Amino acid sequence: MASASALGLPLAAKPEPWSHHPHNSISIPSSSTCSYSNLSFGPGDRFRPGGRNSLKSHVREPSKVAPLSRRRPKSWEAAAAAVVAEAKVEPLKVMISGAPASGKGTQCELITDKYGLVHVSAGDLLRAEIAVGSENGKQAKEFMQKGQLVPDEIVVMMVKDRLMQPDAVEKGWLLDGYPRSLSQATALQKFNMKADLFILLEVSEEILVERVVGRRLDPVTGKIYHLKYSPPETEEIAARLTQRFDDTEEKVKLRLQTHHNNVEAVLSMYRDVTIKVNGNAPKDQVFAQIDVALSKLIEQRTATSGSLAA
Repeated sequence: MASASALGLPLAAKPEPWSHHPHNSISIPSSSTCSYSNLSFGPGDRFRPGGRNSLKSHVREPSKVAPLSRRRPKSWEAAAAAVVAEAKVEPLKVMISGAPASGKGTQCELITDKYGLVHVSAGDLLRAEIAVGSENGKQAKEFMQKGQLVPDEIVVMMVKDRLMQPDAVEKGWLLDGYPRSLSQATALQKFNMKADLFILLEVSEEILVERVVGRRLDPVTGKIYHLKYSPPETEEIAARLTQRFDDTEEKVKLRLQTHHNNVEAVLSMYRDVTIKVNGNAPKDQVFAQIDVALSKLIEQRTATSGSLAA
């Protein structure tokens, strides 16, 4: 077959590469500037695929970009760790107080169930220390065998040691019914055992007397019943229930008077962090009041830690 030149036909011009063709380039208007990451074009520049101003010639391939961990200075790592540690929300430290039969035990269960605080009761600590035969327990037992009150110094040391245990430090704590006097509160203050919130359950004397006088103990299971509010399940249980010797109207009124005198002195140490809760209401409504205060405290701490982290 004859070639085009042999037939006298004009030879076709050799086509230019696509990127060199004037219609295959992008002109940047004189009034505009565009940028793409670290690639920018100014007025009058022309973008040609594969050319000097191509994206490929300016944008680094992902595989060639050094990982962040290799580009950070070591000091950045240390600074970040310090910020995270500082921004961590501190666990709650709560004290709850109330007269006998004010419902402290019930509210402590509800608080610990929701907030995961470590429940610490001075009375339970005292019995546990005596049972295991610790040094504090031995000293406390000597006083109790003589019919004397256990000195504040011994009980405060028990409480202090318990609040410094790893679980209480990590999760926060709920100190139940302690301190009961100004001397106890002062002693805790010396050990830097301070509360974020002091909850005082306020219940009228009439209701307290009714709750105490109707209270009964099952000596077999240790469960506490109330003849009106929480009666025994069977007649067999009802027949074996006993009443504490000091759960009489006369003696409970004396205990209430002692409580009122002491609590006023204790409040002087925690007035700035005290909330007074109406304990006359049903237990769910009482807890709702406490829940609001604890939730608000956590929100404030979270906001503060967030601002530190930023």
